[in-house]
Amino acid sequence: MSVGLASSGQKPITEILHPLSATEEPLSPGPDVTISVVGDKEVGLTNGTPVESSSPASASLLLNRLQLDDDLEADTMDPYTSTETRDLFVIVDDPKKHVSTMETYITYRVSTKTTRIEFDLPEYSVRRRYQDFDWLRIKLEDSQPTHLIPPLPEKFVMKGVVDRFSEEFVETRMKALDKFLKRVADHPVLSFNPYLNAFLTAKDLNKRQGLALLTKVGESVKNVAGGYKLRARPPEFCAMGEYLDTFSQKLGTIDRIAQRILREQSEYLTEFREYGAVYSSWAASEEELQRPLEGVAGCVTACCGALEDQNESMSQDFLPVLREYVLYIESMKNVLRKRDQSQAEYEGRLEAAILRKQEDKMPMPVEVEKCQDKVECFNADLKADWERWQRNKRQDFKQLLIGMADKNINCYEKCQAAWESLITVLQDKQTEDKTSDTN
Repeated sequence: MSVGLASSGQKPITEILHPLSATEEPLSPGPDVTISVVGDKEVGLTNGTPVESSSPASASLLLNRLQLDDDLEADTMDPYTSTETRDLFVIVDDPKKHVSTMETYITYRVSTKTTRIEFDLPEYSVRRRYQDFDWLRIKLEDSQPTHLIPPLPEKFVMKGVVDRFSEEFVETRMKALDKFLKRVADHPVLSFNPYLNAFLTAKDLNKRQGLALLTKVGESVKNVAGGYKLRARPPEFCAMGEYLDTFSQKLGTIDRIAQRILREQSEYLTEFREYGAVYSSWAASEEELQRPLEGVAGCVTACCGALEDQNESMSQDFLPVLREYVLYIESMKNVLRKRDQSQAEYEGRLEAAILRKQEDKMPMPVEVEKCQDKVECFNADLKADWERWQRNKRQDFKQLLIGMADKNINCYEKCQAAWESLITVLQDKQTEDKTSDTN
């Protein structure tokens, strides 16, 4: 399946997938961990691990109606897929709360199975907290600047609004951390990064080292272009930037409206429960209407349960994917900025070398050729990761939309069944009343 940077004439459901235009201290491995940073290399890319989701019968029917089977098959038949990168499997699970005199935090079990020779053992199990995942992400960005690093879920939450130790929040964060690590482990370049090896295998990560180095590297990245203004970004990368801007606007709008719908549905549920309670209390004092009134109260209770499940699905399944891709967009824009800085450095050095060559007839400096190689590496890696990201995005949003449709169908089917059962109760009551009047 070809990946376009812009699409037009799409139906509304696919328009979401293809827009109209294209602090905690960072950690460092302990002294018992040896890390040697390897250079970037241009290799094929594999598909990312799709979001796990159930496949009930109605979802399968909906999938057939939308005729997405061929598209999904085309996405899995990926020319970049390599079986060589399918020898590293990771999972994040088993969250545990730790309470000490200084702090309270959550750790997660990180389990690894692999046959790679870079690992001393075939299986590992370590416990990591959020700041360890953040350390890994920073190290990957530092050592693999030409690649798109998957985003982490946001660290900070609004106090008094979200309880970061609640079961729902911890479960949502665990799923996001698991997705982050699976995307990294499935990447044919990032999965061989020595910092990932340390993250997966070291029993302890030293918190006291690494900050100064990261700060220094960050400052050098900022100053890489030396004040030189980029002449012009190549058209294909301009199209990427325009696509990301449009996609970000669409996701922002959907997220804002979805959160408003969720708030309004929560308020509606509160009122609806009170509505059902009135019928229950009424039935206790109205003997002749007791069964019909209890039936209405039961219908309201059933509908409340179905709507509550629908809200929970939107909160835990739908909104997190939107937020993940909002963060993904920022990560992609960051890589684009680094690519532009690399191009600006090359153009600046090239202009200076041309002037010196005209004046002194000196050969082209080696530094210019190195800068050119760096730009070409950036371009190749960014294009490959862009195509990979587009494939993952298509799969994620297809599954997300199918799951959302299926949840809505299940919700309204339960509501319909509840009210249909009430009709039977009312008809039986009406028959009894007619028989009583006849006698």
